[in-house]
Amino acid sequence: MDYKRYIAERVCVEGLSAEEIAEAIAVPPDSSMGDFALPCFRFAKVMRKSPVAIAEELSKSYKTDEVIGEVSAVNGYLNFKVNKKGLAEEVLSRILQEGARYGASETGAGKTVCLDYSSVNIAKPFHIGHLSTTVLGGALYRIFQFLGYKAVGINHLGDYGTQFGKLISAYTRWGKRELVEQGGIRALNELYVRFHREAEENPALDDEARAYFKKIEEGDKECLALFEWFKELTLKDVKIIYDLLDIKFDSYAGESFYQDKMKPVVDELREKGLLKESQGAQIVDLEEYGMPPCIILKSDGSSLYATRDMAAAIYRKQTYDFDKCLYVVAYQQNLHFKQFFKVLELMGKDWAKDLVHVAYGMVSLEEGAMSTRKGNVVFLQDVIDQCIEKAYRIIDEKNPELENKREVAKKVGVGAVVFGALYNSKIKDITFSYDKVLNFDGETSVYVQYTCARAASVLSRAEKRSSFAVCLPCEQEFELLKALGDFPETVRSAAEKYEPSYIARYCVDVAQKFNKFYFDCKILQAEEGVWEYRLALTEATLQTLKNALSLLGIGVPEKM
Repeated sequence: MDYKRYIAERVCVEGLSAEEIAEAIAVPPDSSMGDFALPCFRFAKVMRKSPVAIAEELSKSYKTDEVIGEVSAVNGYLNFKVNKKGLAEEVLSRILQEGARYGASETGAGKTVCLDYSSVNIAKPFHIGHLSTTVLGGALYRIFQFLGYKAVGINHLGDYGTQFGKLISAYTRWGKRELVEQGGIRALNELYVRFHREAEENPALDDEARAYFKKIEEGDKECLALFEWFKELTLKDVKIIYDLLDIKFDSYAGESFYQDKMKPVVDELREKGLLKESQGAQIVDLEEYGMPPCIILKSDGSSLYATRDMAAAIYRKQTYDFDKCLYVVAYQQNLHFKQFFKVLELMGKDWAKDLVHVAYGMVSLEEGAMSTRKGNVVFLQDVIDQCIEKAYRIIDEKNPELENKREVAKKVGVGAVVFGALYNSKIKDITFSYDKVLNFDGETSVYVQYTCARAASVLSRAEKRSSFAVCLPCEQEFELLKALGDFPETVRSAAEKYEPSYIARYCVDVAQKFNKFYFDCKILQAEEGVWEYRLALTEATLQTLKNALSLLGIGVPEKM
């Protein structure tokens, strides 16, 4: 039940709608004050009374029922206490009935959301810096699907630019097909690093690279064949990581896909009088909007990211007719997105308002910064493998008799990597720590997974429960029930704010409340009538945590 909405529809404040009242309702920091509170200070001007008098008046007119059992006025706040038994009945029956669909909805039915995320660069390493865009985009993809939207995952491949000329130059000079086939993306990266090292001594190599890229643009068969091979090797390697992280895409249309779609964009800009020449380049002047000019074509006539991104946005609107198009890209690109969104708006694309830059912070290891050109990068595959191996050692030490230890370690290790990237607000920079993400007692996926295993263990040792009667919840049960009931709203908020961290933090909160209930309340040893109800609460907790973790792309081992 949407309790805020329920309360708002029964509180009458002249001049304010139920929606406005619902927005004002909050959860008090101290649950002894109530489960929900309506601050009356904002009503003082409308009602021409003091907040204290308003709260007193509203408390007398509000009729309690089987949903809201108690109402009180305290210092200008109208506090509401939920009918505990009624809450327990509704939450448990809904979770056990809906199962894997608990928290889902059809609010997005008939709507399409395009998500541009991960966007790996061909022939460059899939490193730790790509973690956030990949798992953040993957989580948002699942969340929107869960809410009934048609989600379209797009991997906007970085497969265009002079770096491919550099790579062809390096391969032609120093590469061997057999060694590159064996080494995959790492072998290609070594050639790329060597090119930059050699080019420092021999600048003529840069001219050679530009010439090779020009050949790609002109359709040279030999160069195109090498380019396609580099692309094939890259996607083969990154697929291993995508499979580990449960990441899926509906389109791999990269920058090169839009090569023949940029001219119509440039022509339209010219026709609408938006293009200006500046030092030989073609630009759109954005000074009156507080931004530097958006460069559309360089002085040599070649395109830039903005040109390709505008062509891509127009193609996506025509192809998918999206209601929203999200770009999961680091915050360093804030200006780029503001610029090309504004240019599309100036072109008269009314759907430009539906383009959203989902900015996120950077991920680094404790060792420090990375550079692809210098070769000091940390491959994401290595980070995942190390987490899985470390998880295996911990599990082997704590539970050496556990079956399928390798499979459990894989779920734990991968989950730790994903959760570590999603737990904090997306805009925060993250320093990744192996010890921190694999802490069994911290705010980690391992803690949540272990809680799930604990709940599963209780259920496996119990007699089969045919039915149960809800008891009046004690404090620990009630706090857990309230948290379980918050899941649908948490999912909606995560979608509205493009913030999977809401779900990650929700998981930890529910796990903490379940563990308090587990240690303070007898479950299997409880008296007749109580153990069945507590078993149902345990089952509901496990189901909710599974649903929440699955949205983040994290599996749940039955035993740990």
